[in-house]
Parts: sequence; structure tokens; C-alpha cells
Amino acid sequence: MKKILLLFIAIGFVISVQAQRPGAAIDIQHYTFSISLSDTSNLVKGNAAVDILFIKEAPAITLDLVSKDNNNKGQAVLQVTEKGKPLTFTHTNNQLTIQFAAPVKSGERKTIEITYEGIPADGLVITKNKYGHRVFFADNWPNRARNWLPCVDHPADKASLDFIVTAPAHYQVIANGVKAEDTTYNIQLRRTHYTETTPLSTKIMVIGVAEFAVQQSGTVNNIPVSSWVYPEEKDKGFYDYALAVDILPWFIKNVGPYAFKKLANVESTTIFGGMENASAIFYSDEASITGTRKSESLLTHEIAHQWFGDMATEADWSHLWLSEGFATYMTVLYFEQKHGSDTAKKMLAKDREKVIDFARKRMRPVVDSSVTNYMELLNANSYQKGGWVLHMLRRQLGDELFWKGIQTYYSRFSGKNAVTGDLCKAMEDVSGKSLQPFFQQWLFRAGQPKLDLTWTYNATKKEVNITVIQQQSELYQFPLELQTGNNEIKQVAISNRETTVTFPATIKPAALTVDPNVNLLFEGTIKEAKP
Repeated sequence: MKKILLLFIAIGFVISVQAQRPGAAIDIQHYTFSISLSDTSNLVKGNAAVDILFIKEAPAITLDLVSKDNNNKGQAVLQVTEKGKPLTFTHTNNQLTIQFAAPVKSGERKTIEITYEGIPADGLVITKNKYGHRVFFADNWPNRARNWLPCVDHPADKASLDFIVTAPAHYQVIANGVKAEDTTYNIQLRRTHYTETTPLSTKIMVIGVAEFAVQQSGTVNNIPVSSWVYPEEKDKGFYDYALAVDILPWFIKNVGPYAFKKLANVESTTIFGGMENASAIFYSDEASITGTRKSESLLTHEIAHQWFGDMATEADWSHLWLSEGFATYMTVLYFEQKHGSDTAKKMLAKDREKVIDFARKRMRPVVDSSVTNYMELLNANSYQKGGWVLHMLRRQLGDELFWKGIQTYYSRFSGKNAVTGDLCKAMEDVSGKSLQPFFQQWLFRAGQPKLDLTWTYNATKKEVNITVIQQQSELYQFPLELQTGNNEIKQVAISNRETTVTFPATIKPAALTVDPNVNLLFEGTIKEAKP
């Protein structure tokens, strides 16, 4: 176990992936996906023009595309061509392998076209919304794009893209990027073309096709912000989603420029509460619209992802906390600024309980390479514990250095991929402190401190004696805050199995409070010892 752990920690701290997976033979530069949809069947007809840069010499390439199964779900490849000439290919076990006449040299670029069709089993969800109307919504996270798009379905491979969607004319289409064309022809069909010049991971490439009511909510730094909702609840939806106009400037001010040319907030049938598709965020139609703006935290979380996850992207699934932990804590910080520190403390306390509860059921580190079903990473480790690590880092560095570190990290990895060690290095560079021990104990070790605290009051010496015992197997190092009855806060450095401290007190405190400002991820009890 130690050898595996040490290797894993080294990977987390040393490897920095700028734009592609280590060892990859190709780097996709651009996709053009032409998609045809209809109301008469769930068959999707597609054509993908894929612009490929070869990183290594290779005689063939492999793309992800789900094959047809026994239920007739999946995709059938009809032809693959380069400059109109057919290429040899095989499509088995969800892999499309394309052969070239001769090995392609490193540094060369090729554009291939893939014509295919099929009924997606997943990825592009064709269903009825809660009002019984037919809808088509992409839902690609984590690696479900392969169900309807031939692609490299991994977050480290980013590419710019065009979506050209042909669908019945009664639908409207939303997608990543800027609308370049919206043409109705033959009365019954509409062709809608969106182009996105910022390279994206497949997990956040998206189309939504439905009958929408659309409102321009406003502009932020010349960025149009819009709301796309079902017509039946447009008034409530426009009111709720318009909060994005207030949220967006906070991130621009505190993190960095917004990377996209629009922000659309879209009611959808996503399986998630919200999905951070770049420039076209999807929210679940089950809970996101109430007309009371109860979804403010949801909107904040998903907008945060436009920076953390969409632009500065985890290089592999095991570092998902760099996306979800950031979005979780940025929501806390936004609420702290807007609604006050007490609100933020309540959010953190609630998140801490979720972390503790998860650890009782599944003792795993935040950075967890053992997970192969990536849906399992949507847990309290990736979200709430990741957010708590950022909160404790903020308290250790102070607000000024913390924000400088966040901005440094984002500027370095915007449009690129990062691992946990990259964030650690950015924070070390800004602060001048060695932070690897902090990152290792909170992110690469399972659980959190479990403390047993006892105290006594010595009336003769007029002092309080406190003993802190770490009960978990591996020791942590952290500052612990204790508040006495007169509201004075003492900070104690904890690193040993047992720590004893003494505070002067003219009278016996009515009680002692552990972590009064909600700054430590821990579980434990405090009690007065009997004489």
C-alpha cells in the first residue's frame, strides 16, 4: 500500500499536464459536428469533421464511439473519409479505429470526416420534459459524449468546435459558443449553427433542442447573459435565472476574465442538478425554477465552473476536486460577500457534516485513482471536502495571499489542464511557504482528525488545562482554535497524539468552544473532566 500511495502522491504533485494526456498520440484541434434530429424517431444522423494534430508518428488513430448493442442502441459508422477518399476503419467495443495508408508523422495535421447514425443509449438524452414536450439535451459528463459523438472522450483533450443542428422548425437550439446561423428552410426544418473558438473538453460540449422561451437577462462586460426556459414557467424562470447577471461580475473581479462570448442559463432534463457546459449551463427542470430564487447557490456553483473545470480543467478524473471543490467553496465565498459571514459559517458547518458522514461510510482520499466508475466521484470528498481544503488553506495563508494564489493558479492553467500539485505550486510560489505537507494530509489521506478534548479548571492557580488527543491512526498537523467563556480565542498548534495546553482564567469558564469560527475540518467532542 505504501508504494502505491507514494507513487500516487508523486503523480499528484509532479506531473503537470498542459494540454493533453501523457503519452497520447494525437491532440484533437477542432470538431465540426453536424447533427440531424427528427420528431418521427430517435435516430440521430451525424457527420463529424475532426481536425487532428499528431503528437507521435502513428499508422492509425482510435476515437471513442459507442457501438450498437443488442437493443439497437448505439452508433453505426457508415463511412470515414479524408479529402473525400475512403479510409479503412473498424468499429468494435466502443472504439473507432481508423487506418491511414502510411504512418502519419509527428507534427502533421489531418482532417477526417465520419458519417454515422444511431439511437443514443445515453449522452444525448431524447425524452419528454415535465410538461410532456419532446426535448433533446446533451448530458456528456463524465465520459458519455461517446454515446453520440466520435471523439477523444477525456477531459485532458480540449478542442474548439462547431455544432450544426438540423431539427424540426418548431424547436430552438442552444449550444456552446456564438450563433453563426439560424435558417428555416422547407418550412419544416431549421438549421442552427454555433461556433466555439475556445478549446473545450468533451464533457462540457453541449446542445439543447426544445421549445424555449428566451430572455436576454442583461450584459456583463459586453457578455450577453440569457435565460432559456420552458414557456409554461417563463416568468418564474426568467426571474430566477436573471441572478446570473449579479453573480458573473464577482467572478470576473476576483478570479479573472470570463473566457466565453456568452452565458446562457438553460432549463433542461439533465440528470444533474446543474451541469456546467461551457457558456450554456444546464439546470434540472425538477428544482431549479421556483420563482423565489432559491437556486442562487446552484447558479453560483455552475457559474464558478466556467473558470474551474471548464477553463482550468482537471487533467484526470481523480483530480475532480479541482473542479467541484472549487465550485463548492467559491459559492461559499460569494455568499459570504453577499449575505454575510454567519451565512458562510452555516454553509461550512453543513458541508463539514456531509464530509464526516461520507467518511463513516467510505474511507477514501479526495484524490482517488482507484475509482473507475467516475459517477462515484460525485461525492462529499470531491465537493464539500475539496471546498473545506480551500477554506483551511485560506485561513492558513490569509485572504490577500489566498486570492493572489487563486488568481495565479487560474492564469497559469486557464485553457489548460492541471493536477493537484499545480495548485500547490502556485500557492507556494505566491506565499513562499512549503505547502506539500498540507496538501498531502488533506487530499491524499482518507478521513479527517477525530479529536477527544477534555478540560479542567484549577481554581487555585486560576487556569484552564486542556488536553487534546488525536484518535485517528495517522496524525495531522493543524491549528486548533478554542474559545473560553469570556469569548477570548486561543490558537493551539496540534501535531502530536496528545497535546496539553494551559490558559490563565480568573474565573471558571461556563464552557469551552472548539473551532468557534468554523475553520477546521474535524470531528470530535469536548467535555469537562471530573476532578
